[in-house]
Amino acid sequence: MLNSKRRVVVTGLGIVSPLGCDCNSVWHALISGRSGVRNIDKFDTSDLPVKIAGTIIDFNPDKYLEPKEQRKVDSFILYALAAATDAYMDSKLDNSVSDNVSVIIGSGIGGLQRLYDTSIGLYNDGPRRGVSPFFIPSVIGNMASGLVAIKLGLKGVNYCITSACASSTHAIGEAFHKIRDGYCDYALTGGAEDVVCRLGIAGFAAAKALSTSYNDNPSKASRPWDNDRDGFVMGQGAGILVLETHESAISRNATIYGEIIGYGSSCDAYHMTSPDPSARGAVISMNNALIDANISPNSIDYINAHGTSTKLGDKMEIDAIKEVFGEYSNNINVSSTKSATGHLLGAAGAIEAIFSIKSLQDNVVPPTINLDNPDGNFDLNLTPNIAQTRQIDYVMSNSFGFGGTNGTLIFKKY
Repeated sequence: MLNSKRRVVVTGLGIVSPLGCDCNSVWHALISGRSGVRNIDKFDTSDLPVKIAGTIIDFNPDKYLEPKEQRKVDSFILYALAAATDAYMDSKLDNSVSDNVSVIIGSGIGGLQRLYDTSIGLYNDGPRRGVSPFFIPSVIGNMASGLVAIKLGLKGVNYCITSACASSTHAIGEAFHKIRDGYCDYALTGGAEDVVCRLGIAGFAAAKALSTSYNDNPSKASRPWDNDRDGFVMGQGAGILVLETHESAISRNATIYGEIIGYGSSCDAYHMTSPDPSARGAVISMNNALIDANISPNSIDYINAHGTSTKLGDKMEIDAIKEVFGEYSNNINVSSTKSATGHLLGAAGAIEAIFSIKSLQDNVVPPTINLDNPDGNFDLNLTPNIAQTRQIDYVMSNSFGFGGTNGTLIFKKY
């Protein structure tokens, strides 16, 4: 018999990001105003209009997978495995519960680097020499959740959510609801992405989505709500959270980082890539999360915004916040941590969920760096350049994606 409305808490965190691969050091870098955006040095960018990204520089995959096995998978799968392993170890879950641990990990695109490399191999060397027998399992989106389950021996529900830049927010929300409503007691959930490759950069640049004005000054390129913003900066990495019932966490004396209490989603039903300027879809998503959490808008202290640094998207989100929160908007801190990490697409919501939880723990709002020349249309507290200390009891985190897909999570201090 299903036991609805159980409390769900966060007991494990793992991250692979442009700011580092340890949650505490990443958090310190974030609130210190550091940027993980740098020049791309892994492939030739001489003919590309974009030469920068939020790239990972201190990742050691050998800790998680033997070199021979690494050659069989795309980097996004490696990032997921690393973050999931760290989160699982952090949670100190006992292997005796492995049959009841779900793995739900989102990815917006999957193995684009391996797809690109294999296409070149097919063209140059033909199908027998140019295409690996591991090609298909190395690129499909659900192989991140699949390999995590294989390596950790987890036999619960296992699938991937692909919903563009909202993928990992939706993954976390669905895992939350499965636990809350009694379908499982534990979940590893979040997202992983790596499209920092020639095809990925060229594709998003062709769509006029990426910043092109700061190739000579990478750390200044991601600047949400700044008058000089000109597009988002690509990022790579993964974020994984361990969720479980409050009852279970208490019974095993687990460290509880925070509580997840609300999840909302919606669709703009407007355009393939542009946000609805009326902000209706974003408003519905945020309102649905508040209803799910059973709290009033006036409870929210901090919003970790989607805030990608695009002209249309940044404006839409501010308009949505004002509609949902009304005059209370002026009492809320809003910031975009993408200013420091770049935009991790399908993994963005996951690392931002981790940042939301850390803000609850420390009562610190991470800054929106590079907000040097604020767009005059935005009059909220956007936490420019310097972290702000305040009492934080409830945090909302937004993710919006191509196709008009929207997701919102709400976390509560524990």
